[in-house]
Parts: sequence; structure tokens; C-alpha cells
Amino acid sequence: MINTNTNALGIIFPNVYDELVSELTSERLMASIPFAGRYRLIDFVLSSMANCGIDNITVLVRENYFSLLDHLGSGREWDLTRKNGGLNIFPPFAQKNMGVYGGKVGMLESIVGFLKSQKEKYIIMADANIAFNFDFKALLDAHIESGADVTAAYTKEALPAGLLESEDIRKAMYYTLDLENGQVKKIHINSKEKGPQNYSMNIYVFERERLIQLVDEAFIGGGVYLERDILVPKLGELNIQGYEYKEYVARVSSLKTYFDENMKLLDNANLEALFDRSPIYTKIRDDNPTRYINGSKAKNVMVADGCVIEGEIENCILFRGVKIGKGAKVKNAILMQDTVIEEGVEAEFVITDKKVKISKDKEIKGTDTFPIYVSKRQVV
Repeated sequence: MINTNTNALGIIFPNVYDELVSELTSERLMASIPFAGRYRLIDFVLSSMANCGIDNITVLVRENYFSLLDHLGSGREWDLTRKNGGLNIFPPFAQKNMGVYGGKVGMLESIVGFLKSQKEKYIIMADANIAFNFDFKALLDAHIESGADVTAAYTKEALPAGLLESEDIRKAMYYTLDLENGQVKKIHINSKEKGPQNYSMNIYVFERERLIQLVDEAFIGGGVYLERDILVPKLGELNIQGYEYKEYVARVSSLKTYFDENMKLLDNANLEALFDRSPIYTKIRDDNPTRYINGSKAKNVMVADGCVIEGEIENCILFRGVKIGKGAKVKNAILMQDTVIEEGVEAEFVITDKKVKISKDKEIKGTDTFPIYVSKRQVV
């Protein structure tokens, strides 16, 4: 892990976009969604910040955060167990005057006293619905060099079909940017434009004192959302620079995109693009190596430790402790931690949550456009 100190405080919003994947977030938040065999989505942004020398990171949780607290612990795996700085987790009602947060303005206002007491000059903010291996040091360097008031990271890609087709804007507000010589001239909220867009990653760099001022002003005026109530009204006043991120990105915006983005990692080129730049850390679970019993078959799979394979698996991602029974055939599936597939089962285009059991000789099949989801601890 890189130990150079970066003059920035990290803030992560782990609940943003929970409603887009309500199937997976009924008992957890977006940041806790398992991804890529052994990780949670928050591991990617948290590891990226830690690898870039950001050693003071705040996580602002709102609800369903028990699994996240269990996963993060003291932050030891990310080298964030420190006397000063380190990992700070702020739940609602952490202070007498705090309530349940409505948006990022309220979240930030609730910790203004904390932010005022910090020493870092800059604040880098990010959501936890994207898997990437981000160089936050390069982002901060670009922000300083440009002299911007705000720097906003974006990718150039088409908007996901799930967002374009959504009729309920309350589920999620997403943003696209119009740029002129690198400067953001307009921010579109929930655009329905097709084709490549400057699609915001909701990653921003501010000077700490300037952000506190902006948040105070917006909160007093009844503001709720950072983009809508701070950035959009002040486009003519603030110098907001765009920062195009050109490396590998996996966004989760629906159950279908969750399935697709996981399955893309069965392609070695995508796997290397996501993991090769810097290590991604996660909570350690001491397990035995995976065992492939005589007669088992495996083709194009990602299998974590602690699994026992007696049947056949193809185009599958298996999390820790999964068991595939004798004679079972599983294809195009994501099986989360401690899933049990009993003998003779045939399963295809399936996502099972943690501790699911599919009992003997059952057949369960979805399609590539509509994978079947089995919720946590269910027995089929």
C-alpha cells in the first residue's frame, strides 16, 4: 500500500442509489453489495483512496448499514486503523442535532463541525455504486493544476437502458455534463439522450473550507442535493472543471447491470483492467482452498476460496463457501457466499444471495435479459 500522505479528506456516500437495486438492498446498502467473487462495492473506492495516500476517510451511512459496519470493522484491511484520521463512520443520530439524511447537503451539514476540525486542504467525495481502480492522486493533481473551484470526474459512455427507461426520478438522480474547453457549462439532470454522454461519476474535489461555505448556504436555503442545489445554481460563479476517466468502470444501476458487470469479469481483459493497477483490499475470511471433487467440471468461472465443487459449473461467479452438489449443472450464474446447490439441480441465469439453498433436483432458469434473483437465506 502506498504510504505517501495526500492533502485530502475522503468522503464516501454508501447509500446513494440503493433503490435502483432494491432486490439486493433490502437488508444492506449499495456499498455492501457483493461483487467480483470476494469483494463489496465499497472496497473499490475505499482501496483506491487508500492506495493514493488518503488516510482520513469518512463514510456517511443512512440506513441498512449493519452489514457495512461488519465488513469495514476498524478499517485494518485498508491500513486505516490510526490515532488521527483513519476510517470514520457517521450514522444518523450520531449527534443530538442529527436526523436521517435526505441528501448530500444534509449529510454534509450534519458533520460540518467535524469537517471544520480537519487539517486537510481538499475534500474528495465519491459514491459507492461503481467498481473501479481509480487514481485519486491524479484527480487531485489535475484539480490543483487547473485552479478549479470544483473538479467533477466523468466517463464518456452511453447511459444505461435502465436509467433511460425509468419513470420514477425519485429513485435516482443522475447527471450528464456539457463541457467547453474542459469546463462544465451545463449539468443535465436525468437526461434521456441516447449515445455517448459525459456521464458524471459523482466524484468531486472541493477545497474543504469552500465546500463548508457552500453547504451552509445551501442548507439554510432548504437545499437537499449537492448537484441540483449547489452546483447547478452556481455554474456561472464556480469554475467547475471536468476530469475524464478513461479506465475500466463497472456501474451498478439495476439488477441486470449487476449481473452483466459481474459476468464481464470472466473476460481476462476486463479482470486485468479492473485489478492490475493497484490492489483492491477486502475483509479477510480464513477459508480452505476450493476443492474440485472427482467428476466435477468447471469452464470459464471465477471461484473464491472455501467452495466445494462436485457438479458442473460454466460461466459462473462463485463467492466464498459455495457448494455445488453431485450431478448439479449451473450455468451463467452468480452465487453469493455460502449458497448451497444440492444434487441434480439445473440452474441457469440465476443470482442467489447469501446462504441460499436450492434443494435437490430442482430446475431454476432465467434468461440473459431477466436473470432470476433468489433472496437471502431462502430455500427453493
